[in-house]
Amino acid sequence: MAVGNAHFPDMPRIEGLRLGTARAGIKKPDRRDLVIFELTEGSHVAATFTRNAFCAAPVHVARRHLADGAPRYLLINTGNANAGTGEQGMKDALACCAALAERTGQLPEQVLPFSTGVIGEPLPVERIRGGLDEALSSLDDGQWQAAAEGIMTTDTRPKGATRTITIEGQPVTINGISKGAGMICPNMATMLAFVATDAAIRHDTLQTLLRDSVNRSFNRITIDSDTSTNDACTLVATGRGAALESDEALAQFAEALDDVLLTLAQAIVRDGEGATKFVTVTIEEAASDEEALAVAFSVAHSPLVKTALYASDANWGRLLMAVGKVPISDFDVSQVAIDINGVIIARQGGRAQEYREEAGAAVMAEEEINITIHLGRGTAQEQVWTSDLSHDYVSINADYRS
Repeated sequence: MAVGNAHFPDMPRIEGLRLGTARAGIKKPDRRDLVIFELTEGSHVAATFTRNAFCAAPVHVARRHLADGAPRYLLINTGNANAGTGEQGMKDALACCAALAERTGQLPEQVLPFSTGVIGEPLPVERIRGGLDEALSSLDDGQWQAAAEGIMTTDTRPKGATRTITIEGQPVTINGISKGAGMICPNMATMLAFVATDAAIRHDTLQTLLRDSVNRSFNRITIDSDTSTNDACTLVATGRGAALESDEALAQFAEALDDVLLTLAQAIVRDGEGATKFVTVTIEEAASDEEALAVAFSVAHSPLVKTALYASDANWGRLLMAVGKVPISDFDVSQVAIDINGVIIARQGGRAQEYREEAGAAVMAEEEINITIHLGRGTAQEQVWTSDLSHDYVSINADYRS
């Protein structure tokens, strides 16, 4: 189940980047579950990773290898998270890096590993080794959709976004894919996302651009308020295209990058496990950005709000509850107003005089829902995106390991 219709876009080639996939049988037979990104020499790679204290072995290894510099390969497997696996998990992640390095004539430190899937089970290293040759033999610059399918777990559809813009008279392309449908709550990034550009950008600048863009996109979504052990988002700049150095050029690039990442982030929410609604929560008139985000996530995380959304039940009292439980000093609730898809629900901290239940029920039944909450405390504004909570979400996660 997913909200809205979506098709995978035609992705132009990124010079200096090739992708390959394999059916390694990591968890299920006859499905793509191993993906390789091959980066041209001299590429720069930026990344953000989960802050979950039980972060997976590949997260530890990827951070370490990224610090060593000069990555040439990204190695991604699905079906097994290699998280909660202790020292053996570290050895297994390093063994997979070594196996790919041996086949490509690179150093193990030039391979960044990423994993997603079941937590707490040993990584099937031999199956991954067995799929490397197939993935390498399929390397091509047009394999974006195959790669997007290869990183899926409970996703119902592949997720991709692309933008090509002209900067200082030269074309610049940004392509990206992501995966995620459950265990989605931002805490640096969320899920897995792999983004690439042909632009030439300094590494420190690339890292800043990614960090800021992640904060405006992946760090603004939630499905179930759970932060994964394996979250990562990478941005590769192959340097085969336009060199971006001026503030104006970098600002143009940042705007396009925001567009790509926000599209990928919202695609995850639309494909949330069991989701039937795509919900935008906008907080206006907050005293600060931090306050606005706290209120927005309180609403977006609330299982009572989310089940009401699923039922198309205009139980607006749950919104008041979610706003009110945020610890805000000197909070005058009489200043709060709420509307849903333009229908005024509450004003001055209570039911709006003109509100009619049938109007509330009608807008709650829509697939795309915009909840706007005015706090009456200042000028700060923030948005987050979430989904509803359905019976199917429970079924998917109850049966996840079976």
